[in-house]
Amino acid sequence: MKKLINKFFLEKPSLEKVIEEFLPLINYWANKYAYYGNPVISKEDLVSVGVIGLIEAYHRYDPSKKVKFRTFAEFRIKGAMLDEIRKLDIIPRSVKNKISEFEEKIRKLHQELGRMPKDEEIAKSMNLSLEEYYKFLESIKGVTFIDIKNFKQRMPDLEEENVLELIAGDTKEDPFEKYALKELQEKLEKALEYLSEKERLVLALYYYEGLTMKEIAKILNYTESRISQIHNKAILKLRSILNK
Repeated sequence: MKKLINKFFLEKPSLEKVIEEFLPLINYWANKYAYYGNPVISKEDLVSVGVIGLIEAYHRYDPSKKVKFRTFAEFRIKGAMLDEIRKLDIIPRSVKNKISEFEEKIRKLHQELGRMPKDEEIAKSMNLSLEEYYKFLESIKGVTFIDIKNFKQRMPDLEEENVLELIAGDTKEDPFEKYALKELQEKLEKALEYLSEKERLVLALYYYEGLTMKEIAKILNYTESRISQIHNKAILKLRSILNK
């Protein structure tokens, strides 16, 4: 049992020390997630929400589970920030309808062409000029590549703690939950094959390397708005494939 209780909680530090240790990370994520909430929610607001998430993690952490405190805390902090952004419902209904139309156009063009459509083809199908098309892509901050409601319908009893245990590789995990997550992962990996190399690179740098849009733009020698367009276009392409 002692092995399950990491060193962090064998010598449980004060809450103040924990906040001090995690504050740089909270600031980093707040800066990153402010992209989704801009201009409705500020980075400072997200920092406050992140600190609250950390405090909840500090008090709710159960060292008997096979999850390190750092993993649990990071999950809570980021979850608190994203929940706050979702509460604001920052995407207008008109834009949501446009997103649904975009996904449907991609699905139809993909079936007709036998390949992922080009920007010009998508814009034409939506009766938009290329300039209007790119402006639309830049306006849809906050959209995620997985339909959370659809995912929860498939796994309605899956709580946050269960997600953490699955990530940690608990051998007692429900085989049906394990299968559903494995199936989702396989679908995502297959869907990524339909994206361009540039789109995959932007997603990898943003989600796996943890870079901001500004940092990615500097690396690839693009404007930040162009990186935003590439990111959002890739997300909508993935949604159109995953939600078929």
